[in-house]
Amino acid sequence: NIKKDWDWISMHNTKGVEMENISDRTSLLAVQGPKSVDSIQALTDMNISDMHYYTFQKGTFAGKENVLISTTGYTGSGGFEIYFQNSDAEDIWKAIFESGKSHGITPVGLAARDTLRLEMGFCLYGNDIDENTSPIEARLSWIVKFTNEFIDSNFLLEQKKVGVSRSLVGFELIDRGIPRNGYKVMNEQGKEIGVVTSGTMSPSLKKAIGLAYVSIEYSSVDTLIYVEVRNKQLQGKVVSLPFYKV
Repeated sequence: NIKKDWDWISMHNTKGVEMENISDRTSLLAVQGPKSVDSIQALTDMNISDMHYYTFQKGTFAGKENVLISTTGYTGSGGFEIYFQNSDAEDIWKAIFESGKSHGITPVGLAARDTLRLEMGFCLYGNDIDENTSPIEARLSWIVKFTNEFIDSNFLLEQKKVGVSRSLVGFELIDRGIPRNGYKVMNEQGKEIGVVTSGTMSPSLKKAIGLAYVSIEYSSVDTLIYVEVRNKQLQGKVVSLPFYKV
């Protein structure tokens, strides 16, 4: 979303703010999990153990200057995202893994993190939310504050008052199979009522789970739905989120 975000910010830069896109010169590592603080606190004088969720600090990390550390991990288990210039990437990688060795740190890819965010019912941009969805439909109204006017605030306020025709729900399959993005969701009569936006076999729960937009009348917990997988309609049911209950 780099270009999309840059174009949007530029279009709304009405105050003549000087902007510079440093994305291509910036690297990111995400240190996630309950032992993330223990794994990296020794690498910085910044007090990261007391940071609140969705905050950041900038300072020296692993001997490198101008490193940004944010508590914006997307796994549901807490953690940090660490931003730095590309030339420092190898040194910081080695320092993190040396510091975290005694805590069992291990490298994982985005697919592993994707299963974790889905187990927590977190939306992924491009799958579950995009420029054609609203936070009301996505059950993200808790992040929308109507204390001030903002872009499309009147439209969203109307949605909140009147209601929406579809809603994002969590579901688990009863029949055997794995739901995937783009699979059709049907009712018992075989009528299409929605679409799967994210789906996987949950490694923690050992069951197939997913998120889907469905017609509002099918959005209540325990409602039976059917997901079309390879021309077969597999039975599932709407469940409450998160899938993984702590």
